[in-house]
Amino acid sequence: MIKPDFEKSEGLIPAIIQDADTRKVLMLGYMNEAALQKTQDEGRVTFYSRSKERLWTKGESSGNFLEVKDISIDCDNDTLLIKVNPTGPVCHTGTDTCFTEINEGSAFLHQLESVIVDRKNNPNDSSYTASLFKKGINKIAQKVGEEAVELVIEAKDDNKELFLGEAADLLYHYLVLLAAKDISLDEVLNLLKQRQVK
Repeated sequence: MIKPDFEKSEGLIPAIIQDADTRKVLMLGYMNEAALQKTQDEGRVTFYSRSKERLWTKGESSGNFLEVKDISIDCDNDTLLIKVNPTGPVCHTGTDTCFTEINEGSAFLHQLESVIVDRKNNPNDSSYTASLFKKGINKIAQKVGEEAVELVIEAKDDNKELFLGEAADLLYHYLVLLAAKDISLDEVLNLLKQRQVK
């Protein structure tokens, strides 16, 4: 349970807003206890507006809401990091972020991972990914093995297009396997980083 120390900064703490998929920082706002509670209750970011001196839900006039995916707090309990999915431009000027950056990340694999996890948690009959989860871990692991063998076979030839296709198939099925095991891509990346340091 998140319990910020609002008294430390006279009732307001900064809230850094980050895109959950691209990892871009979108904006910075301030929250009091009521704003945080409303954000948690409604799943949309609400700030305390210092200029209007009232609670202000981002998007209440523009329709460009910030849908909350995760809320965490820093080590001093006085700054929030809120990961969101924005429903439109974030800045009042119409730009993607309040820092005039384009909200496109190099984090496509994380976006794909989010889609795969969504298919796992919200399956539908028309989804190939959902059908893999329905067949179970043995079938998913078998598909990863098949795709790995096909990639090795294509690596021995000189057809770049076929090799790329098999590489993409292997990477996709690998992400499905991670999701089936409830392991995030970040966990794997962090382990690789630890190994590099050693």
